[in-house]
Amino acid sequence: MPVQLRSAAITGTGSCLPERVLTNHELEQMVDTSDEWIRTRTGIRERRLAAAGTAASDLAVPAASRALATAGITAADVDLIIVATVTPDTLFPATACLVQERLGARGAAAFDLSAGCSGFVYALGVASQFIAAGIYHTALVIGVEVLSKIINWQDRNTCVLFGDGAGAVVLRAVPAGRGILGLDLGADGSGGSLLTMPAGGSRLPASPATVREQLHTIHMNGSEVFKFAVRIMGEASLKALQKAGLAKEDVDFLIPHQANIRIIEAATKRLGLAPEKVYVNLDRYGNMSSASIPVALDEAYRAGLLQRDHKVVMVAFGAGLTWGAVVVNWELDPPKGD
Repeated sequence: MPVQLRSAAITGTGSCLPERVLTNHELEQMVDTSDEWIRTRTGIRERRLAAAGTAASDLAVPAASRALATAGITAADVDLIIVATVTPDTLFPATACLVQERLGARGAAAFDLSAGCSGFVYALGVASQFIAAGIYHTALVIGVEVLSKIINWQDRNTCVLFGDGAGAVVLRAVPAGRGILGLDLGADGSGGSLLTMPAGGSRLPASPATVREQLHTIHMNGSEVFKFAVRIMGEASLKALQKAGLAKEDVDFLIPHQANIRIIEAATKRLGLAPEKVYVNLDRYGNMSSASIPVALDEAYRAGLLQRDHKVVMVAFGAGLTWGAVVVNWELDPPKGD
């Protein structure tokens, strides 16, 4: 029998954000910084923090449940669960397995994926290939982070940037030429030391010394990561569009990784987009790493900004260094009510 070509489309979205809001003014009382300094250099005004005892799966499960409800399916319909995160509940078992159990998705394969802030785009790409190959039919892709658990709150260069949250999408099979149209993933391991949590793995196992030296927290060379991001966000987007057979003039909406407003503005300019075609929630949530794109996507969808057949670009960069961009044909009508 001939192989029936098919693609994967987003058929449901969901998100979950902690209630606790940490403002720039509160950070002024914690470290040597100011609201004006943070806003002008990053665009961030506040971020969400998970409560004590809250782990990644505690945010991932409600986000996933909302995505399933939007898609009009149940957990029993899910064949595959991929959780993109750098802050899993535990190193093992995978957070995806914990999510599978709590959702009741007994028939689903489940694993985690680590690609830093590019994680959601990577996971979307991986899941779409399982569907395109006919191995699975319905996938749940989740980006979730509780970065507040690995922040050094005395480091003003990093503690002002990050927040917690979770976003999820349902992917289902559609005819070829619909859904995901183009994908570009990449990595440059020579930049691995620029954004890292040094200890806790096999290179530097946990010890009194690693804890004392704050090596279980985020360490970042901000200026080098910034230069990399400004270049790669636009480049990756254009490559994904080329693979989709589209030009930048065909883009209806951009959902960028929410790391820094100047990086977003550079990508917007590179693609020649008007600001109203770019979704930004950075000011309210900060950098949620792998959760930033799916949360922004869910918000843009529920706000009625995405119309059926819109060409939507999602693009991110992250630790590794990694990058990823995906072009999708939007297959959902705006919600009638939420």
